[in-house]
Amino acid sequence: MDKIFETAIFNRKTLVHFIDSLSHEQLLSIPLNFNNSIFWNIAHIMVTHQLLTYKLSGLPLVIDSDLIKKYTKGSKATTDLSKEEVAYVRNNLVSLVLKVQEDYNNGVFKNYSPYLTSVDIRLSNIDDSLKFMAFHDGIHLGVILSLKKVV
Repeated sequence: MDKIFETAIFNRKTLVHFIDSLSHEQLLSIPLNFNNSIFWNIAHIMVTHQLLTYKLSGLPLVIDSDLIKKYTKGSKATTDLSKEEVAYVRNNLVSLVLKVQEDYNNGVFKNYSPYLTSVDIRLSNIDDSLKFMAFHDGIHLGVILSLKKVV
């Protein structure tokens, strides 16, 4: 699983770079023919990671429930976001992966409620979840790269 965490940390650092290098307006822009913004995709990655690890393991989430509501699957982006919320996501992207890695290495994820993803991949345990996250992050990174070309 070391490679999974290494990849996740690399991806999160890439997302931090996007937040740092784009304007607030670029991060929140929803171009024509797109459903969400760069920032929504970044925050969605963070929220989904929490849901598929802690929530499905029956553990308390490490992030605020308001973020869950705003960025969970099926939610819609808004162009009305504070710079503080953007900063919160930016400042927690890497540290939350490190927390999952620490908890994984310490055996915290003992139970897991099986889950069928929206792309019909069955997650039966924490290892499945962590492997799926690499796939999920890749999908949203691709969307972000497409959005970045048009904002």
